[in-house]
Formats: sequence, structure tokens, C-alpha cells
Amino acid sequence: MTTNEEIDLITADQEYYEHHRFTADPGQSLLRIDKYLFAKIQGVSRTKIQAAADVGCILVNDKPVKSSYKVKPLDVISVVMGAPPVTFELIAEDIPLNIVYEDNDLLLIDKPAGLVVHPGVGNFTGTMLNGLLYHAKQYPPETQKQPFLLHRIDKDTSGILVVALNEHAQAKLAKHFFDHTIKRKYLALVWGDFDHESGTVTGHIGRSAKNRKVMDVFPDGEYGKHAVTHYRVLERFRYVTLLECTLETGRTHQIRAHMQHIGHPLFNDSTYGGDKILKGTTFTKYKQFIQNCFSILPRQALHAQYLGFEHPGTGALMEFTSPLPLDFQTVLDKWKTYVTCTKGPEE
Repeated sequence: MTTNEEIDLITADQEYYEHHRFTADPGQSLLRIDKYLFAKIQGVSRTKIQAAADVGCILVNDKPVKSSYKVKPLDVISVVMGAPPVTFELIAEDIPLNIVYEDNDLLLIDKPAGLVVHPGVGNFTGTMLNGLLYHAKQYPPETQKQPFLLHRIDKDTSGILVVALNEHAQAKLAKHFFDHTIKRKYLALVWGDFDHESGTVTGHIGRSAKNRKVMDVFPDGEYGKHAVTHYRVLERFRYVTLLECTLETGRTHQIRAHMQHIGHPLFNDSTYGGDKILKGTTFTKYKQFIQNCFSILPRQALHAQYLGFEHPGTGALMEFTSPLPLDFQTVLDKWKTYVTCTKGPEE
């Protein structure tokens, strides 16, 4: 039998963990698992592997093991790491970052819409990570602090993000994300009204066969990854609704794809069809009102409002809330005025 290797990039609203799976050869000699994985995983230090083992991120035959575990023939080894390998040079850049909290293990950033989180095709510079590398220059060398991204949100989504500052914190928080124990709540303005005050959307999410930049929902589960979004109505504006969305899982564009799937695309989400007038009247005044809202909020109406998790060092509950940015709040205020000053379709 040959060694099997599977590398699976798991994204949660652009959150990612590197998931490696290996099956040891039938003739595998007894070898410490940290040495085994150091030879198997390119670009990962043995220290990082040991940190992952310390917090239960390394499983053998579905059971967590320590770094001293001796690999045996046909062992199935699964590893969850905190970030994918970097295949290009990262450049530190002086980019303003709204850091709302920082200690020796982590920091929290309130990201504005328009800022890309991680370098990639078309965005190798000018990202939040480039700014974090510049920020990290202030750390004394003896602290061994460096930024590790744990999750991402879309360029045009605003809100709160947590960043690990050492390998232990990275491994522990990555495991929390992988186990779905980190609480994340979003505010979303979507098209249409709802019959109920709350609900749940379940459906596998995977890349569209027609457009690789778009995610589709596959209810039968034959393709994509399991995804669950819980939602609660916060305020109704006749033709649009403000929702609180809680992620049970985290997949690329999860809220955007799930809402489009149930017929409620996010307001002004051009990728998922929300940048058109989907509900309302045919009156010119209403059309002008919508276009004005689109101009004020030139992006999908999605904001990562809340993040709650266990501190990787102290174990204390950490909770952070991000206020709505001005563009989102202004559009909500305009909708409140609209429904107050108009009576309905006969207006």
C-alpha cells in the first residue's frame, strides 16, 4: 500500500485550517509522530507540530496523541494546522489596522470593508496580513511573537477577526475553529420578508461548476462541505429584513450562499444577485431610493459583529463586538425612515 495524503483547505467565511491526512506504510518502523510529520509536511517546523499535538490537533486513528507517540504501520494520522503554507514572499507594509485588543497570545482587529485579509492572486500586497507583519516589527525578538491568521472574512465584509501571536495560541484556536466551538454572529440585510422569526439553513457548500468564484449549495450532500447557518429576524423593513446569522460551521461565502439559496440574497451582493431590486414597488421614487442605498453601501450588507471564544492561554471567555460601520448603519436608518413614511405598495 502506498502512503495516502489528502490536503483539504477548510474555509469558514474564508476561515482556513490546513487538514492533512496520512496513512502510514505497512512497513513503517516505529517513529515519533513529530518526526514523522516533520518529514511529511513541507514548510512546517517541528515546534509547530509539537504545539499542535499539545492541544489535541493531531489524531491517530481518530484519537488525539502527544508528539512522543510512535507511528505504527497503517496508522491513519490526521492533522489540523492553523494556516496554509505561504508560496510567495510576504512583505511588511505600514497599513492602518484597527486593533481593539492585544495581549501576549492574540489580538483582535475590527476590519473595514474593502481590506483584503490575506494575500492571494491579484492581491499580493496591501492586505491585512501585510499590515500585521509591519505591526509585528515592534515586538521584542525575545517574545517570539508573530501573527498567525486563523480565519478570514471577505474583502467587502466588515467586522471582527482574531489573530494568534504564537504557535501555541495558533494551534489551540485553530482547534476551536475546527471543532466549531468559537461563536460567530453576523448582521445581514437581506431581500424579502420571512414567515418565521428564526430558522436554520442546512446545505453542503462547494464551488460552482460554472463560476469558480461563486459558491453553490448542494442539499443532497454529494458535493461540497456540510454547512449550517442559523438566523434570527432582528428588524423587518417590508421589502428587506435585518438578520442575525450565527455560524455553526464556517465555509467560504456561507451566509451569502445560504441566503441566496433560500431566496433572500444579501442586499447589494453583486456576486449572488442582490444588487438588483428584488422586492418592492415599480414606482420611480422607490427605484431611486434603492439606487441611493446601493450608492451609500456599495457592497454586500454583511458585518461580522460578534466573536466569542476561550482564551488559548488563560481559558477565560473572551467576547468582542464590532459596531456597525457608517455605510451599513446609514442604509438601515434610511430603511427605517422609508417604512415609517410610506404605507406600502399603494404609495
